[in-house]
Amino acid sequence: MSIEFKINAPVSTDQFIGLLRKSTLGERRPIEDRECMEGMVKNSNLMVTAWRGEELIGIARSMTDFHYACYLSDLAVHMKYQRSGIGKKLQVKTQEQLGPNCKLILVAAPTANSYYEHIGFTNNQRCWVLERDKNISS
Repeated sequence: MSIEFKINAPVSTDQFIGLLRKSTLGERRPIEDRECMEGMVKNSNLMVTAWRGEELIGIARSMTDFHYACYLSDLAVHMKYQRSGIGKKLQVKTQEQLGPNCKLILVAAPTANSYYEHIGFTNNQRCWVLERDKNISS
């Protein structure tokens, strides 16, 4: 069976959570917080997905203005299909949806740094993160 890539195809919260559990990304996402997971799927404005039949096996979930910046928030591939080019194709298809001057931005897992550099991303030391349980101090 071949793999089909889709742009903004409907993805249920259960499908999203299931994929995160079957990928290494589930360890770094609040998969037990259903309200958060629902919001993540509902409020993304660009999702590129990979399907094997009816099974969701990959996702690139982004928020973008399509002109200046695209934040690729989640890139997940089912462990069974990792290292087969699906993740790279999800990113290529994401970039194809963007305007010619739109940059692609992501925060990589520590073990993935060499992967992103290998496919053409440059490392940017200026990223800052305010964790979910923290508030901006006055």
